Amino acid sequence: MPLSEHEQRMLEQMERALYAEDPKFATALEGSGLRTYTRRRVYQAIAGFLVGIALLMAGMVAQWIWISVVGFLVMLGCAVLVVTGWRKAPRGGAPRGPMGAAGRRGPVRQRRSMMDRIEQRWQRRRDEQGR
Repeated sequence: MPLSEHEQRMLEQMERALYAEDPKFATALEGSGLRTYTRRRVYQAIAGFLVGIALLMAGMVAQWIWISVVGFLVMLGCAVLVVTGWRKAPRGGAPRGPMGAAGRRGPVRQRRSMMDRIEQRWQRRRDEQGR
C-alpha cells in the first residue's frame, strides 16, 4: 500500500530530524552494511579462488607439487567462503534483523498484525486531526 503525500512528507520530516539529531545512528539504520560486507567477502573469495587456480597451474607447469597443493587448498578454502557467504547474504526482500531466514512464518504474521495496528492508529490520528 503506497503512502499518501501527507504521509511521505511526515516520513521525510522524521528522517531529516533523525539525521540532524544523530547522523551516526541514522547512517547505521540504513542497513546496507551487512549486505555490502557479505558481497565484498564473496568477491574476495572468488578472487582468491582464481589465485588458487593460478597457483595450481603454476605448480603443475613448474612441477613443484607443494605449490599445486597450496593452490588447491586456497581454492578449497575460497570455495567454502563463497558458499557460506552466498547463503548468509541477505536477500532483497528478506526481513532484516535477528530473525534472519530461520523462523520466518511466525514473525511475519506478527509483523502483519503489528503493521495493521500501526495503520489503524495512523488512520485514527489523521481522522482526529481532520475534525
